[in-house]
Amino acid sequence: MPRMLDVSDDVRAEIGDEEADRLLAGENAPGSYDCTSCRTPGNTDQERTSTVLFVGQETAVLAFAHATCVPSQVVPVSEEQLQGAVRSITAEDHAPPVPDPRPAADTQQAVLGVTSGVVLVGGEARPALVVEPTEPIARAGALGAGGDDFLPLLTEHGFLPVYDLGRPPAPIPGWSVLLAAGQLHAVLMPTPGGGAPVAWWQAHRPMPVSDGWRSAVGRSRQVLVYAAAAGTIGTQPREDQLRAALERAAARGALVGAAMPLAGT
Repeated sequence: MPRMLDVSDDVRAEIGDEEADRLLAGENAPGSYDCTSCRTPGNTDQERTSTVLFVGQETAVLAFAHATCVPSQVVPVSEEQLQGAVRSITAEDHAPPVPDPRPAADTQQAVLGVTSGVVLVGGEARPALVVEPTEPIARAGALGAGGDDFLPLLTEHGFLPVYDLGRPPAPIPGWSVLLAAGQLHAVLMPTPGGGAPVAWWQAHRPMPVSDGWRSAVGRSRQVLVYAAAAGTIGTQPREDQLRAALERAAARGALVGAAMPLAGT
């Protein structure tokens, strides 16, 4: 019997009319599934369902999500990110996350620490990521030591200084946060010339986020990304302590931020 599937034009173009028609006719679509966004059960016979196609360099994976969670779409990802998504979707990888992040392409190699948390902004719980290098980052080609160009480099890419945590940072064009199977995979940045976005930071393995974080991002469809220089925020075990550290950094003029939409689920 026909399934209650949404197949966007972009997904149809990738998989072909014949495969798309088979899905809509119920030949290749599952009856029940786990939503690739909220990870709760869904059923294509009973509720509107989105087809979500993750496309890597060599492979592609078709997943399903509640239409109320995400629309049908094509999500371009690196092959490494795609394999991580496959492991998450199939529940084959239960190892704890081991982040192996990288800085922006025009900085020297350094480790970026990424922390997720729910931050109260303007009286509303908002999903946030806090990015902080483990050591100062110098501009590519810079001579000598002792400088830290991390925040200036980000402002050149469109991040803006944050002085008041009571207001969300402004959106930044072309940047997005990649979630797949309810886990954090990457922060994507635009490429010159309008090509496919690339990973500015990516997790070596999918990074779990809290239920509260997923709930907050499900409401806003937007993530607040804050960045601070090395040694500014530190490791904060509770979200109230994380916010306090962010407020101190903002008061010192040592915090930049941007609001980013979700890429994927």
